[in-house]
Parts: sequence; structure tokens; C-alpha cells
Amino acid sequence: MQTVIDGLQSFLDLGATVILPVAIFLLGLLFGQKPGKAFRAGLTIGVAFVGIFLIVDLLVNNLGPAAHGMVKRFGVELSVIDVGWPAAASISWASPIAAFVLPLGLVLNVTMLATRTTKTMNVDIWNFWHFSFMGAIVYALSGSIIQGLIAALLFQVICLKIADWTAPMLENYFDLPGISVATGSTVSYAPLGIPLVKLVQKIPGVKNWNADPETIQKRFGIFGEPIFMGLVLGVALGLLAGYSVGKTIEIGMAMAAVMILMPRMVKILMEGLMPISESARALLQKKFGAQNIYIGLDAAVAIGHPAVISTALILVPITVAIAVFLPGNNVLPFGDLATIPFIVAFIVGAARGNIVHSVLVGTVLIALSLYMATDIAALHTQMAVDAKFNMPEGASKISSIDQGGNLINYVLYKLFALIN
Repeated sequence: MQTVIDGLQSFLDLGATVILPVAIFLLGLLFGQKPGKAFRAGLTIGVAFVGIFLIVDLLVNNLGPAAHGMVKRFGVELSVIDVGWPAAASISWASPIAAFVLPLGLVLNVTMLATRTTKTMNVDIWNFWHFSFMGAIVYALSGSIIQGLIAALLFQVICLKIADWTAPMLENYFDLPGISVATGSTVSYAPLGIPLVKLVQKIPGVKNWNADPETIQKRFGIFGEPIFMGLVLGVALGLLAGYSVGKTIEIGMAMAAVMILMPRMVKILMEGLMPISESARALLQKKFGAQNIYIGLDAAVAIGHPAVISTALILVPITVAIAVFLPGNNVLPFGDLATIPFIVAFIVGAARGNIVHSVLVGTVLIALSLYMATDIAALHTQMAVDAKFNMPEGASKISSIDQGGNLINYVLYKLFALIN
């Protein structure tokens, strides 16, 4: 079993920049494309994801330390450490469940496509770790591999259905036709986030607070452009973190770069994806009568929108503040502060880029996530101990906003807790 898990981990360690081009090439051949055309599509998508992840690294490597500096500067101390998604992913792949999740997940996705119960062909294989984490939680709770696998596959089904539901938003607002996102950390904010956005946009007075990038640019001219918004918000974070003048300007420049470069990488991605998407749609419509087929990709394709980055940067200090003042919360936000852009992507899309509305809804949902992450901390910690995870120095308990505070994960965990 360990050999299978190690082999699976080695494959996944290749990363999206290797796995995705291979998967897209094979899909192109499957959908009847000539090898040369399929290879070019896969190579173009691989190059685009190299660019996307370089920019994500630029974002995370600047935002993460600034957020940590903010936490230390204000002396925030809570008993449960948010270790972030990298630790959660490592813990999930160490579970006996992990070896079965990838093959069973692929079979399930194909079966759902064939039976028209989903329109998403999810090639975002790396993020299957979210399904594996769900299975690992139930396995730790019940000791049953069968229950763990059922939980993991249920999580996947829910993610695919939400991906189908939100795909029109990706096309209409993010300009990503033929794409869906089934990333576990992103889709979990849709079931509550989208209805809450609609509610906020009906509140008298609040509904008229227009703060999307286009409105901001019209009002402030050149100073309202995304590049300047990134600079200003980045500088503000640097000041809150107590950075020197030079370091503050540096993070401001990094955020300005993210605002400009990410959308351009997504355009390259679409150049490679469109031929595959069209071939997939034509073949599956012929075989199964399917009208709209979506290619499921990493949520990174949606985080480059200026409204997403702006909302996330504003929510970083808000998250730290509510963690301190929220009654009953024990989680110290840390590792997942830099992944807030992934968390809020669908909220921003539902709000049509209205940053004020997105921040209001994001604040409510992050507060709920902290409560869920607090409640699940004991089990999260036990999973880490079982996986021989190196606990942070001085930490007695750990959790994560990404998965410990994941709504779908939490609801399924509670349902299985009732029968065990």
C-alpha cells in the first residue's frame, strides 16, 4: 500500500505544469484531434500555467509574510494554529484513503459525464487532495476505509455539481468560456456565498455601494486602474505589517504586478484550451447528446481578476481582526491567509466585481470558517499526528481555514459523525 501511495505522490509532485499538458494532450487525442494540434494545445496550456503559478508564487510569497508580520506585530495569540493548505494536503496524502481516491475519482467523473449528471470533465488532478482530505477525516473518525471513500466521493460529486452551477459565471464575468472550477476550497464558499451576495445586493442603501474596478476607474481615472489599486493595497498591507519603507514599496509593486500579469497569463491559457473545449463539446454532444461540456481547471484561473485580488487583500487584516474578537474562536489565521484569493473568487463573481459587497460577504463566511476550523481542530490534529506531521513549535493543536473551515467538508464530517 505504501508503495502505491509513494508512487501516486511522485506523480502528483510533478505539478500542474507537467500533469496538465499531458492530460490535455491525451484528451485532445481522445476527442479526435490530430497529434500535432493536441500537442500544441497541451504545451500552450502548460506554458500558461507556468506563468500563472509564477504569479501565484509572487502573490503568496509577498502576501504570506506580510500577513504573518501583521499577526506578530499585533501580538495575536490563540491556541489553534492555522497550518495552511500545504500541510493539509500533506496530511491527506499520508492517509490510506489517498491511494484509492485518484482512480476512483476519475472513474466517477467519467461515469457522471456518461450519465449526464455533470457537465464538468475535471482535469485538475492535483486538487483531488481535497477529496482525499475529506476521506481521511471520516477514516480517522470511523476507522472505516469504506466510509472514508464514500465521503471522499460524495465531496467530489458536490464539487462537480457546484462547478456546473458556477461555470456560467466564469464565462460571463471572468471571460472563461468552456471552463469550470471544482477546487474544493473555492467551491465551498459558493452555496452560502452566492445567496448572501444576492441578499446584500437587496439591502437598501448598501445595494447602491458600487465599488467594482470599472466604477472605481471611472471615478478616479488613471489612479483607479488595477495597477494602481494593487500598488495602494499592497502598500497598505506593508504598513500594517510594520515593514520598512523599501519593503512596503516592494510589496506594493508585487501586488501591482499580479493585477496586470495574471489576466495576460489566463489569455494564453484560453488560447490553448479553446480547441480542446470545442473538440470535447462536439464529440460528447455526438455521443451523449451533451450540449455544454466544461473543462475543470484549478481555481487559479479566476484569481487574477482585479476585484478578486483587491477583495482578498482587504480581507487579510479583517481576518486577523475577527479572529481576535470573534467569541469562541480559537484558530490563529496564519498559513491560509495567503490563499484568501482562492476562497473569495466565486463571491466576487457573484457580486459582479463589487468589492464592498464581496468584502462584506467574505467577512461573514470567513468568520464561519474560523468557527468550523475551531470545532474540527482536535480531529485535524489527530490526523497530523497519525501522518507523523511535524507540528509547529509550541502548537498543541492545528487546523486550517482551507479544509478545516471548509463548509462542504464540515457538513459531511458532521453527517458521518452522527452514524459513528
